[in-house]
Amino acid sequence: MKIDLLTHERELDRPTNTGTVVLAATSSGEGVVKRIVWSRVHPDQSLVETLACGSAGLVYPSPEVDPVSECQVIPLEQCENFILLDATWQEARKMYNRSPYLKTANRVVLDPVHASRYRLRRNQKADGLCTAECVVEILRGKGREQLASEVELAFDRFNAGLS
Repeated sequence: MKIDLLTHERELDRPTNTGTVVLAATSSGEGVVKRIVWSRVHPDQSLVETLACGSAGLVYPSPEVDPVSECQVIPLEQCENFILLDATWQEARKMYNRSPYLKTANRVVLDPVHASRYRLRRNQKADGLCTAECVVEILRGKGREQLASEVELAFDRFNAGLS
């Protein structure tokens, strides 16, 4: 299993970026999570190829997707390679809209048990999760309970301002 964080360049220096928390919490050598910096003009070729051959699922909210999109929804349990847009909601929407290869990607829809607890940013979507919360949901859905707990603990400390 692999999780790629497709990160907007502005997100790299933000102290509120939960993708950084995920990378630190999963750095124990398992190689489960990796960061790819998004570029509109020079997309990461390995990511484009992975999405083109259908072996990955983009985690992106259903209401945000164009209804005439060619994407197919795949169950979390069947997906082994996840792509998360690591950005503010406004930036994630722009990344999606300006990246044709994302519009045809298979999609994975998360069904979280709890609402987001992320409180370090304003303008959060009521039904959305931050990057760290998405990773926890994916890891739990794939039976990686120990790693999910480690990410969740790191996120809780970060969210409380303790990191």
